[in-house]
Amino acid sequence: MIDRATVERIKDTADIVDVVSDYVHLIRRGANYMGLCPFHNERTPSFSVNKQRNFCYCFSCKKGGSPVNFIMEKEGLSYHEALLHLAKKYGIEVIEKELTDEERERQSEREAMFVANEWAMNIMSEAMLETEDGRDIGLQYFTGRGVTDSAIKAFHLGYAPDHGQWLTDKARKAGFRLEILKKLGLIGTSQSGREYDRFRGRVIFPILNLAGKVIAFGGRDLKGGMAKYINSPESELYKKSNELYGIFQAKSSIVSEDKCFLVEGYMDVIGMWQSGMKNVVASSGTALTDGQITLIHRFTENITLIYDGDSAGIKASLRGIDMLLSHKLNVKVLLLPDGDDPDSFARKHTPEEFKEYVRSHETDIIRFKARVLLDSVKNDPQNRILAINSVVNSIAHIPDQVSRDVYIQECSAILEMPEATIAKSVAVARRELVEKIKKERTLKSYAQVQGNPDSQAVTDLQSRNEVLSNENSLNKNQTSPTRTSNEPNSEAERKGTAMFRSSVYPLEKEVLKYCIRYSYLPFCSYECENPQSPETPIVVQMNVLEFIEDELQQSDMSFTTPEFQKVFNLLKSYNNSFKNWIADRKKELDKKYHELRQSEYEQIANSEMSMSDIERAEKKFEEELKKNRQIEEHNLIKDYAIKELCSHEDDSIRKLAMELSFDKHHLSNIYAKAGVNQSEEEKLTVLLVRAIDEWKNELINQRINVLFERMRNIAGQGNMKEEKEIQTELTALMNLRSEMAKIIGERIIFNKKI
Repeated sequence: MIDRATVERIKDTADIVDVVSDYVHLIRRGANYMGLCPFHNERTPSFSVNKQRNFCYCFSCKKGGSPVNFIMEKEGLSYHEALLHLAKKYGIEVIEKELTDEERERQSEREAMFVANEWAMNIMSEAMLETEDGRDIGLQYFTGRGVTDSAIKAFHLGYAPDHGQWLTDKARKAGFRLEILKKLGLIGTSQSGREYDRFRGRVIFPILNLAGKVIAFGGRDLKGGMAKYINSPESELYKKSNELYGIFQAKSSIVSEDKCFLVEGYMDVIGMWQSGMKNVVASSGTALTDGQITLIHRFTENITLIYDGDSAGIKASLRGIDMLLSHKLNVKVLLLPDGDDPDSFARKHTPEEFKEYVRSHETDIIRFKARVLLDSVKNDPQNRILAINSVVNSIAHIPDQVSRDVYIQECSAILEMPEATIAKSVAVARRELVEKIKKERTLKSYAQVQGNPDSQAVTDLQSRNEVLSNENSLNKNQTSPTRTSNEPNSEAERKGTAMFRSSVYPLEKEVLKYCIRYSYLPFCSYECENPQSPETPIVVQMNVLEFIEDELQQSDMSFTTPEFQKVFNLLKSYNNSFKNWIADRKKELDKKYHELRQSEYEQIANSEMSMSDIERAEKKFEEELKKNRQIEEHNLIKDYAIKELCSHEDDSIRKLAMELSFDKHHLSNIYAKAGVNQSEEEKLTVLLVRAIDEWKNELINQRINVLFERMRNIAGQGNMKEEKEIQTELTALMNLRSEMAKIIGERIIFNKKI
């Protein structure tokens, strides 16, 4: 088995043009490449390769797909073997490991652990809010610290009653295996073999992972015991070095603010969150790790460390600096006044005052370190040398050469040392650092070859693609036009079922085509009631996939073809990962176009033009830049679903995605430029709504046919009540069909109200 991270790296690295060129002579044709199909004999090229979407397709034999699928087809390899083939081509190291029976059992146990943690979080939250002890002790502690109801709810805070086996007894009654709760650290075993609740008598801070699942707990003692805080032990779910407290609650704000505040404790996070600074996480009292930094870097490149202003806080602020800088992060530090931590400072000040304090007092970490160390050494030459070398070493950890040069200049002035000396020392330190990293990688690779891979749990590759198909009652009932049971019993019923499926198949396929091609593109908007301001509704954007899902839910419809429903469910499951992915891509685009803007402005400034010509040139450039930026972002959004589906390990999904992603015939450039005709995307508003309406209309027709058949079957039997019910439903359906006939082909999209 290949771990998921390596699989994604192989997929991201493999370039379809590069892979196909090993087998086919490609000729550039517009944005694509064309060549003779390697899967069948032909004289006219019909094999198209799209570099942007990273997949290929033959319009004649319908074969192609992602680089992985192409290799599978061409070399006759399995999905796993194709991944190995590409890994070898691109020099990607793969450490394979077969899942044992014990590991498969562990994966089932992992799911049981998630369920147990979720249950424990809910029951301890209820205990705090709904029991007398909980309100008098747990809730009183939080309200005394100024924690609001909204924060208690957002962070799922709770209380574990101070009764030795309260949680243990409830777990038994709920049917949980106590061994699972012991592995999670919720239950302990005394020397006498008696089970007890580890978190008893403590207020509870659940720790959620990035997906919002409960992976661990922190508990604070309220009785003055020796262990003020205890935390869940590391488990199959919880690796302390890879998790941050508050990341689930903070991730969207980190993206929108493009900044992350890092504090030390649970209450620090909650206090700042209540002050409106919701882009805050905590390392939970541990030294910052590489895994935690990587987690932050997924959402932003800007991080501010907040510490107390005393000597311990200053000392803490200097820990982990080099690791942060090596991740190419922009790091600042903020020291609070003596006697304050983020929680107490937040309670003493309004949110506006806190934010203003941050703006005026946060300092670049390298400048901060240089000044702090210099002030601490006074006139001691030996300590001054150590301080300068420490600053030099931190600068050496910065990957970007330009950034290093800027800091060398600034620190030369702060440290009162020649710039050339600092630069030379940084270069030496940089070389030593690179050699050290190379050596560590070599040792790590050697350890893996010797059978000692990282302890991180192996995840089943197929688990990310498991899909539950939840077909609703409408289509189940409509499967047979003459019965509501799923299996037709007579020849006539079987013919009716086949007829129904054959009539709706192309209509469902048309809707799915738009799903695949345009899933996450903005489509329309709808208005929600604003509880704070009823006269000003909240306008929410809806993408193509969300619109289709909403339409199907409102009409109680689903895809009757299992493959279609499977793909539709997959697209819905990709929604969250798409949002994270596009946020990263937007940052890359921002950086790219910022550099283009700087370069162009410099050229314009150095040109021999008048001021008015310079202004016109800059205005024209900005318009072109904005347009190109929008087009590039639009294409990224449009192609995400296609890339994901066309590199899926399921053959049926890949083939269906390839078939529906390509049109064999394209509008001629002559007609497109002349505006004689519109592209499919330009007409999407009309085409998609019409496709859904035609699908709905066919379901109505089928239902009408079913009712007419029932009327013929009961005619002459004297069952007047059933005949009346059928006639009433027929009348309603006939009226609905008439309305549908009027709007098919004419309806356009406008803002919806719900």
